[in-house]
Amino acid sequence: MTVDSISTITAAILAGGLGTRLRAEVPDLPKVLAQICGRPFLFHLLDWLGDAGVRDVVLCTGYRGQQVREAVGDTYGEMRVRYSEEVEPMGTGGALRSALPLFSSRTVLVANGDSFPRVNLPSFLDWHVQRRSQASLVLARVRDASRFGRVEIDDAGRILRFAEKDGGHATGWINAGVYLFSRERIASVSEGRAFSLEKEIFPGWIEQGSYAMKTDGGFIDIGTPESYREAGAFFNAMTT
Repeated sequence: MTVDSISTITAAILAGGLGTRLRAEVPDLPKVLAQICGRPFLFHLLDWLGDAGVRDVVLCTGYRGQQVREAVGDTYGEMRVRYSEEVEPMGTGGALRSALPLFSSRTVLVANGDSFPRVNLPSFLDWHVQRRSQASLVLARVRDASRFGRVEIDDAGRILRFAEKDGGHATGWINAGVYLFSRERIASVSEGRAFSLEKEIFPGWIEQGSYAMKTDGGFIDIGTPESYREAGAFFNAMTT
């Protein structure tokens, strides 16, 4: 059986977030177009995908989706860009399931549109294939995991538990918002309804076998005004 390579898989970016907590900082743009180092956050994600060798991208848009389309267009560098536009908010899971007809590969790379882990994507794909996984996550180590909740795995990387946000401020491994899913696993969830991958789907996939790969490469998200203001330093550090 032919195995998908990073240049043949479709990548989906979940770019439909409302960005409610960022309205004071970014009042007139969808969250993925928030400016970081003079460029939309989405462009940093697209650069990362393109540099890794990705050539096919689907943007799952929602709030102010037309602005995203106008900013990016139908190509970005060497990548073809297509759009799955939700009419009403579908959540991360509903948006991904709705985009399934646009995915042209057996394995789909999925990235949240408001976070960025420093992870080598071809290495992540190799890791996923070696385990014959149908669903794999990237984990990032953060100083304060209280806002995210922790992910517990065994020595082989098999996910044991998604821990709830506990109010503590200890270091921990969190879901970094980058995934590899088989088309079959995506198709197994109900379509036409709004739901969250993180809250409603991942916990139920544990018994089916899901894996998570740790990365120490660093992580940033722009979900809050505080983390958004830290993003510039994060990307500047990547170029030095």
